[in-house]
Amino acid sequence: MKVLELNEKNRNNIMNDLIKRSPNNYSEFEETVNGIIENVRTNRDKAVFEYTLKFDKFPLSKENIRVTEAEIKAAYDELSDELIGVLREAAENIRSFHLKQLRNSWFDYKPDGSILGMKFSPIETAGVYVPGGKAAYPSSVLMNVIPAKVAGVSKIIMTTPCNAKGKVNPGTLVAADIAGVDEIYKVGGAQAIAAMAFGTESIPKVDKITGPGNIFVALAKKAVYGYVSIDSIAGPSEIMVLCDESANPRYIAADLLSQAEHDELASAILVTTSNDIADRVQKEIEGFVKELSRAEIIKKSLDNYGYILIAKNMQDAIDTCNAIASEHLEIVTKNPFDTMTRIKNAGAIFLGEYSSEPLGDYFAGPNHILPTNGTAKFFSPVNVDDFVKKTSIISYSEEALSKVHRQIEIFARNEGLTAHENSIKVRFE
Repeated sequence: MKVLELNEKNRNNIMNDLIKRSPNNYSEFEETVNGIIENVRTNRDKAVFEYTLKFDKFPLSKENIRVTEAEIKAAYDELSDELIGVLREAAENIRSFHLKQLRNSWFDYKPDGSILGMKFSPIETAGVYVPGGKAAYPSSVLMNVIPAKVAGVSKIIMTTPCNAKGKVNPGTLVAADIAGVDEIYKVGGAQAIAAMAFGTESIPKVDKITGPGNIFVALAKKAVYGYVSIDSIAGPSEIMVLCDESANPRYIAADLLSQAEHDELASAILVTTSNDIADRVQKEIEGFVKELSRAEIIKKSLDNYGYILIAKNMQDAIDTCNAIASEHLEIVTKNPFDTMTRIKNAGAIFLGEYSSEPLGDYFAGPNHILPTNGTAKFFSPVNVDDFVKKTSIISYSEEALSKVHRQIEIFARNEGLTAHENSIKVRFE
């Protein structure tokens, strides 16, 4: 990891480096992705089957595209009872956390007969994309599906690639069953996003698409936004640790590496007020890398986007956390709750030395689908509201409208919209 003195120049350079990882900067793939989307939109199942044969080497058809109950049962047989139990326990934690996010419709009644309000309604159909192969994450299935179920979504479908034998990752299938997915289809890549966005003979059109994926999936979600809603265009994983001299350097090093192992573009940044902690964390990282199975990925990640920043004071360190707006932020200070009150921008905040990032990834309950690439300044984690529509309610009596009709007419006249003005005026002629 690069050890730097924290100053404005270094902070700006790091932020520019991190932004380069955004899917928005991979325009060279957009033409390919747009071609896939248009092909699926026009040729529907035929295009999906062709792409699956080309990329996944499996002859998909109307008869085998949907995962069967027998395949789901077989997936349970491939997992240990211990893992199934953990998945169920994690699902309950996630469900319990998201239940607290539910909101009720509200109406405000006034004596003059006017009623204003907001009606909350779940979307009808949600689509979840789940990567396959080496990037199969059952935890992401739970995090995508359970908030939609809590919101009351009527139908949840899932697309995920299969292998050359037509088999889907068993952990993915079991997690989907536990979470309550209604239909699962063996389709991956940009073609899966297009199929859910526009519908095919086999795959229904959805109202919203959520879930992680590679650069082709990310660009496909960006391209279909507007035809459907999406959660976000996710970038590579990020962790930032803010600590003072009270931190345990071994814990800090382990936590930084927990994100660096995702891929070569993952970012791991420590910002600290202690030179001693900085030195000791660096040594601990060197020791861990020798032992960990994904050492090559970790090394590339740390070489590219790994930083230890030494701040003059805690306020400078906090300002840097707010500027970078990391996906995951760990605060390990003498009083982490006090420090947290000064943090404005982060996808998820982990407080204290026993709240390591993987706790949030797998088990605690808050959603691990978080804003990346600095978008925590204006985006939130996936939550129940992502699967809910809000509809304004307006009802005025004659008495209520009579009190304000002239103001509305003046407003409309000023904008040159005489039909708007007339719509109000005719009621009081």
